[in-house]
Amino acid sequence: MIKKVILTHTKSLKHWVGNGFHVHGLLRPSGEINNIISPFIMMDYASPKEFLKSDIPKGVGKHPHRGFETVTFAYQGEVQHRDSSGGGGTIKPGDVQWMTAGSGIVHDEFHSESFSSKGGLFEMVQLWVNLPKKYKMTSPKYQSIKKSDIPNINLTDEIDMRLIAGEYLNQSGPAATFTKINIMDFHGEKKSTVSLSLEENTNTILLVLSGSVKIEGQFYRDKSVIIFDQIGTNLNLETSDNFKALLLNGEPINEPVVSYGPFVMNTKQEIEEAISDYQNGKMGNLL
Repeated sequence: MIKKVILTHTKSLKHWVGNGFHVHGLLRPSGEINNIISPFIMMDYASPKEFLKSDIPKGVGKHPHRGFETVTFAYQGEVQHRDSSGGGGTIKPGDVQWMTAGSGIVHDEFHSESFSSKGGLFEMVQLWVNLPKKYKMTSPKYQSIKKSDIPNINLTDEIDMRLIAGEYLNQSGPAATFTKINIMDFHGEKKSTVSLSLEENTNTILLVLSGSVKIEGQFYRDKSVIIFDQIGTNLNLETSDNFKALLLNGEPINEPVVSYGPFVMNTKQEIEEAISDYQNGKMGNLL
């Protein structure tokens, strides 16, 4: 049975996160939409933008998180990350950074010194992945996933898929997750038809990064977010030339979502505790 499209939107307007990330805000935690995007919470897309060389790296200064994970997908450009748990490194094109904030972490993110000194095209996606209540206060963790660690699967002669998290066609993605999640991206220079098989009762989101895709007779172009029904198992995609997309799929976390800025918890009281703990230095510090 085919998974039907239940919601789609694009965001043409962009806003700055710090001075280094000019993003389309594509997903946000709000009301009933949580039920059809869980375990995913938020997604920003920094579509390709040319940055001039700079002596001072651009980005976002130190800030906290608690109760979820941040996942950064680098397509063009480089980001340097460091956090209060000791995690950090440079994310290069094709790499993925998976940071578990858990009980609380403080980090910063800037264009790498190498990218800043040369300038160039910058393209990234940042995703927030929720944690269930029993793991919200888990110890912070950092996964640096290199391009070479990610399996590349030829779905057709024209379309390749990278498996970042989860299981597909007897292969496993390198990301360790707390709930059942599949994350994969696709790229192909020529038109193709792709059929994917996913589990029933899971939430599925497709972000078109470039080119277009035809689903059930409807065209969706770049910067489109397409959300599918939990019912059904099959996705049939007709892709254009120069197609690139990111697919998110996972079992929903059927728990309350209360968010405030950089904190995502289950209750308002837990949010208040997170604010207090950060202000009192309990999430660590960056030196």
